[in-house]
Amino acid sequence: MKTISLLGATGSIGLQTLDIIRKQPETFELSAFSAGQNVEGARKIINEFKPKLVSVLNKEAADRLQFDFPDVKVCHGKDGLEEVAVFEQANTLVNAVIGSVGLEPTLKAIEARKTIAIANKETLVTAGHIVTSAAKKAGVRLLPVDSEHSAIFQCMQGEQEKNVSRLILTASGGSFRDKKREDLKNVTVEETLNHPNWSMGAKITVDSATMMNKGLEVIEAHWLFNLPYEQIDVILHRESIIHSMVEFHDRSVISQLGSPDMRVPIQYALTWPDRLSLPDALPLDLASIGRLHFEKVNFDRYRMLYLAYEAGKIAGTMPAVMNAANEEAVAAFLDRRLTFLQIEEVVERAMEKHQSIQLPELEAIIEADTEARALVRSFIT
Repeated sequence: MKTISLLGATGSIGLQTLDIIRKQPETFELSAFSAGQNVEGARKIINEFKPKLVSVLNKEAADRLQFDFPDVKVCHGKDGLEEVAVFEQANTLVNAVIGSVGLEPTLKAIEARKTIAIANKETLVTAGHIVTSAAKKAGVRLLPVDSEHSAIFQCMQGEQEKNVSRLILTASGGSFRDKKREDLKNVTVEETLNHPNWSMGAKITVDSATMMNKGLEVIEAHWLFNLPYEQIDVILHRESIIHSMVEFHDRSVISQLGSPDMRVPIQYALTWPDRLSLPDALPLDLASIGRLHFEKVNFDRYRMLYLAYEAGKIAGTMPAVMNAANEEAVAAFLDRRLTFLQIEEVVERAMEKHQSIQLPELEAIIEADTEARALVRSFIT
């Protein structure tokens, strides 16, 4: 029995994780979860899964839930996230929260020697050197949940890291993959959130349209698979059937294919090195698809992907600054205080004003994050 703590239970990845738990009750049990501000969502999950520990964002909501569910321990805030992450009755943490808020709970879970299924990109983007070092020291495996990283991880089974020549991450191109750059000046929030292939949360869908999501994945791949950025490529693949590829020194390329369904990589992270059936997942029918398309990425068209590569290569606190600036800019765009193209302008300005600190401690990363957010807010207001 895998007993699971789930951070971000009411988000896209969280809900699909719950679906896996729901359909495999003999294999998985939800022991604890966090739900942020979604108190009604938390109520539904408590009623169905009967967890022992729950965390929400604020104390008032926690008090209401505690009154309604006296048999469940309810906590709140940053401390609540960390309490869920290290809950002693869970052996596996699924970190599916969005943003840099996922970093410190991951580090706490590593200290507690939990198995970690990581869907929170920002944990590795902002503090990859700290997280991977801590995981190695504690003997903790970081199992990727992102479809791209799961694909690479699956392609690497039975292979030796020293034989890898190149990682090739595929990208759908997002909502505006058929638009030229000049067509993006007046796109709306609603148009941006209309992703052609995947059903995701608002922030990730915007990041997909700007390609920042792929940039974060490049940095994440650097830390997960211990390869320099020069050996990590991105290619546009509109069908999202090939989820990523690994090229070896002999020029053999192994790819992982499947219909777009995030439950597949989530479940693989929870069951590795085994696999379980996923009966209601759509089988891949290549004959009906007919053709798969690939296209080189244009950094002028997708400026945010270029910025992510630059932040990764500069290293230190720069990725944290880039990520924080992007989070603030995307929030402003969703609130209609920035235009779509202004997102990248704001992020680039924040990066230009930052002097990166190399090999930073956690405190320096948090400080750089905080300063970047304040700087972006000063740009917008």
